[in-house]
Amino acid sequence: MKIEKANVGNLTNFEVFDFLRSRGATSDPMGCIGSVSPSECKVFEYLSGSPACMQTRESVNEFLIKADKFKFITTFEKLNIVNSTPTVMPALYATIKDCDKRIAKEKEQIAKENQLEEDQLQELLELVKEIFPLPAEELEELSQ
Repeated sequence: MKIEKANVGNLTNFEVFDFLRSRGATSDPMGCIGSVSPSECKVFEYLSGSPACMQTRESVNEFLIKADKFKFITTFEKLNIVNSTPTVMPALYATIKDCDKRIAKEKEQIAKENQLEEDQLQELLELVKEIFPLPAEELEELSQ
């Protein structure tokens, strides 16, 4: 693989997965011979087991547009949310650095709305669940 332009932007796992799929990468090591390198097949295999394999370009774009209303989240954190698709509050807190402090600061700025921090985070989680639904087997594991 040749790098034509370095540091032109950040990619989501879905974009890498989609690119490798378009080049002919498969999870089968024998299916990758010639078209892509073995390391690209390993990356493809890893991403096949991640939320990226369930996403579409439209769903990623929809999330990024709708997540713009959450001013306390950085662009990099939005990409991390797309990549990891957290569905529970502890996972979301782990994705957003200094979550409590940043929400409190925004809450002060928009005090007239009286929206609590938990409400904002819950709304963000619901957005993730709406746009990136979990596979059926993962839903079963969470319900147990």
